[in-house]
Amino acid sequence: MRRNWAARLRHVTIDGLRAVVLENERLRVTVVPGKGGDVVEFLYKPMDMDFVWLSPQGLRDPREHLQGASDDVAQFIDHYEGGWQEIFPSGGAPSEYRGARLAQHGEVAGLPWECDVVADTPDEVAVRLSVRTRRLPYRLEKVFRLRSGTAALEIEGRATNESGLPLHAMWGQHIVYGLPFLRPGARIRLPEGVRVIPHESAINPPRRRVEAGGPWEWPIVPADGGGETDLSVVPAPGSPSDIVYLTGFTEGWYEISGDIGMRVEWDATLLPYLWMWQELGASTGYPWWGRAYTVGLEPFSSMPTDGLAAAVANGTALILDPHETKILKVRAEVMA
Repeated sequence: MRRNWAARLRHVTIDGLRAVVLENERLRVTVVPGKGGDVVEFLYKPMDMDFVWLSPQGLRDPREHLQGASDDVAQFIDHYEGGWQEIFPSGGAPSEYRGARLAQHGEVAGLPWECDVVADTPDEVAVRLSVRTRRLPYRLEKVFRLRSGTAALEIEGRATNESGLPLHAMWGQHIVYGLPFLRPGARIRLPEGVRVIPHESAINPPRRRVEAGGPWEWPIVPADGGGETDLSVVPAPGSPSDIVYLTGFTEGWYEISGDIGMRVEWDATLLPYLWMWQELGASTGYPWWGRAYTVGLEPFSSMPTDGLAAAVANGTALILDPHETKILKVRAEVMA
């Protein structure tokens, strides 16, 4: 039964792509099965506050045959609308794994997913999205669930190796924040004992495990040109772009907050790293052209952002045994 109260859902079309809206009294979440199962809206209704960053180029259908669409990087970047992506089976730069060429951020973020309703009552709504990768024999599922009266989105993901061989993978949640929520001075809070690995330490030397890379204690890391940078405070527009990796999570969670906040929780035994990406307007060339003000806080299985081959080499890639399924639970809740 359709309703405009309590928990409810609607199937819509956005810029020609299939989408589904999960909504209750406090939250509205829009998911696009037609493009990677991306979350393109995470709106806290009492304050009309959207948490996700939306890029200036907007939502684009990845099936469009645009100039450069066959490029390994452009497949993701030219159709990147911001928001929240599922990253699998490779993260970061294009990479090659056992003869399979994997583009920027792997396969599933650019594929259409199937979508089925699994709950539709005033108490809760839930949809199941599913997809098979094309270059590696994996199947992914994820259930988005929103319960009445809460400001929390619950996600349960399943990654299954459908082959009789052990295979590697990178699995991540590409969550980025932007206006109107993200402001200079917003604070980032993490569990005790989390350490920072600068990107250079993660990739050099390439075959050493990351524990040998020389991490620094959160939130202080050496800054370019000397001095230190406090990573727990969101910088002003125009600050340098950067990416670091955080590790040492005994519990998987972080909070980012200003006048209002978001708490994200996940299984840190499966995703033991948090990628912290800042693009604050200092990059004036492709693809940002000085127009981005965003911070990504992205739970990941592996590092660095150099693709699956690098994660296999440094020992951080996931291993899925023949026909094994790994289950990942993520919860994102507004703190008001």
